[in-house]
Amino acid sequence: MLEERGLPTTVLALVLPQVEKTRPPRALMVPFMLGRPLGEPGDSDFQRRVLLQALRLLERTDGPVVLEHFPDDNPSHFDRPGWEPSVTLPPPGTYADADEWETAFRDELEAVIPAWERFEARFGRTTVGLSGQPLQDWPDCAASVLRGALPVVAPFESTALSVRFMCDDIKAMYGEAAQADGPAPSAGQIDRWFWRQTVAGQLLIALRAKAMESPNNGLKTVGGRFFVPAPYLPKG
Repeated sequence: MLEERGLPTTVLALVLPQVEKTRPPRALMVPFMLGRPLGEPGDSDFQRRVLLQALRLLERTDGPVVLEHFPDDNPSHFDRPGWEPSVTLPPPGTYADADEWETAFRDELEAVIPAWERFEARFGRTTVGLSGQPLQDWPDCAASVLRGALPVVAPFESTALSVRFMCDDIKAMYGEAAQADGPAPSAGQIDRWFWRQTVAGQLLIALRAKAMESPNNGLKTVGGRFFVPAPYLPKG
């Protein structure tokens, strides 16, 4: 409808099958992480390159469908040699029940919070806060889900959203804490550290498994789609 009224449009696309199916008039396919259509946060020169290439599609008249591909991966795709997270943690163990998970996660949070606070002071921002829960409440909320309860935390009115946004906050806080000091690592380095070397990462995998067994369809849906990225799901 916008195009019919003389307003040209362009799209930044992150999922190629989707843009091939929907066929917008103009689209720039970018090889970045979901949620980062302009590339790495804080890299204004790179973001400007992406944005200008997308805007130049507005000058094209060789449609009806124009699809270009951005030529470069962003810097977050490349590991930084020698990087170590800003917080040193013991490797996660094996936990027999919800009480043990709660204790292990609470102990780990105490070690991670100072690094996260350094990140916030250094950059003047944080993406933590979607859940509306004080982070000190996360261990109890997570453990209650593992026990089979269906917690609902304001401002949300469902367990599905309450738990989903808690999981998002956990991932965000650990990701920020990991890069509180020194040069930025790659996104892959942060992910591998979180999912393979932290209690929190293993806890989210356990929460997903519990959600997939839940009679609550909303929790089952968000657990399957949003708690754990596919590359870090248990094999088999």
